[in-house]
Amino acid sequence: MSGPARVSAAEAVAWIADGSTVAVTGSGGGVLEPDALLSALEDRFLRYGQPRDLTVLHAFGIGDRDRRGTNAFAHEGLTRRVIGGHWTWSPRMMELAARDAIEAYVWPAGAISLLLREVGARRPGLVTRTGLHTFVDPRQRGGRANAAARDELVGLLELDGTEYLHYRPMPVHVAMIRGTEVDPLGNIGCAEEPALLDVLAVAQAARASGGIVLAQVKRAVDGPLAPHDVTVPGPLVDFVVVAPHQWQTYAAEFDPTLVEPVHTTLAPAVGPTVDKDPVRAAIARRAAMEVSEGAVVNVGFGVSAEVVDVLAEQGRLDEVTLAIEQGLFNGIPESGALFGVAHGPSARLPSTSQFELFAMGLLDTCCLGMAQLDATGSVNVSRFGAQIIGPGGFVDISQYARKAVFCGTFTTKGLRADVHDGGLRIVREGDVRKLLQAVEEITYSGPFARAEGREAVYVTERAVFRLTDAGVALVEVADGVSIERDILPHM
Repeated sequence: MSGPARVSAAEAVAWIADGSTVAVTGSGGGVLEPDALLSALEDRFLRYGQPRDLTVLHAFGIGDRDRRGTNAFAHEGLTRRVIGGHWTWSPRMMELAARDAIEAYVWPAGAISLLLREVGARRPGLVTRTGLHTFVDPRQRGGRANAAARDELVGLLELDGTEYLHYRPMPVHVAMIRGTEVDPLGNIGCAEEPALLDVLAVAQAARASGGIVLAQVKRAVDGPLAPHDVTVPGPLVDFVVVAPHQWQTYAAEFDPTLVEPVHTTLAPAVGPTVDKDPVRAAIARRAAMEVSEGAVVNVGFGVSAEVVDVLAEQGRLDEVTLAIEQGLFNGIPESGALFGVAHGPSARLPSTSQFELFAMGLLDTCCLGMAQLDATGSVNVSRFGAQIIGPGGFVDISQYARKAVFCGTFTTKGLRADVHDGGLRIVREGDVRKLLQAVEEITYSGPFARAEGREAVYVTERAVFRLTDAGVALVEVADGVSIERDILPHM
């Protein structure tokens, strides 16, 4: 048996034809990002004007908010359509979408990954309840994020009296994947990768569509990989690019704590300081009170990620199980640019499997961000005016967790507050209100959550709200805060 051809990155991307649909694996901070392939593709287009009119699929945000990751696709003529789960790591692509230079579609990350799995099995798309009554529901935006996006890619079905969304299948002509090493049979291993993501599903989708699989690895090994070390079997791979300068993440060539066990007692040394910002600290500490002993918990981006630091500081981290959408359990999740990896994880699954576990009801509690909240209990984190953000795994997580704890400041843009012995004092009110009569876009539906019997708590620095049958109710006010002065005028 012979393995796939070993070629340069430039030779590999030369196989990408005009009009191809390209699925890319990866996550923010350079995690599992096939950077050599992406760079070579961008270079080929800038030199020769080829390929053109690509459709790009990516579940997670990929990039550095500058030039790396899916920013490589952000050239007029190179890309025609993008279906992405999270966009903020690629500001150049966001700019193209904002002026309708590409067709922009935004879907939940899990829906994209699981659709790729369905395409890889030659099934008729993904049928799921994920996204019902949110912006991806065809009764709302249908996942279309700008005026250039006209095709209906998500449908509504009713089976045995229950509503589902149908994410329609599409052929994948090219898969861009990454691993750590390749053996003589073409088996791809991910021993040094902080997450497996949807690498197998991406490869399967291309193979089932009659497309090609381009794999980037750090090194080639002489002997066969152990069976349990193989993530993508050789028969799925067409071309391998060995990139010896490949880094594990943007931050480090290799950090062993991202792939090896680290006891949770190391958490305070790994995580940031909880109290460096009094407003964020107040929110994180109050949100942590909603986490029960024995709970399976997901934490999101931004201030909600600091709930982990509070649990660690309080010695409670061993009392819960952490599960993040990139496929990791436990450890100390990173935040910021490296969101999606963890120091010392206890388990590493494909993200496709993790999203299935979330859908089956694994999560007791999720602590997520909150950019806008309205009177119905609906939350928006995915869009602000013409700015496309995308939900990442937010929809896949919040829709199925038994309790959703949303974390955010009461106002934004200039908010300053002090915490003192008498409680919280607002020094300067933010210029932008976040509690609105109606959110700009529904990323989490309060009415649907109520109908499903799920609990929702909304934590700000000055007040806590809960979802009730009548909508959102104020249930708690921080010491030092006046309802008449600090709450009612800013809603």
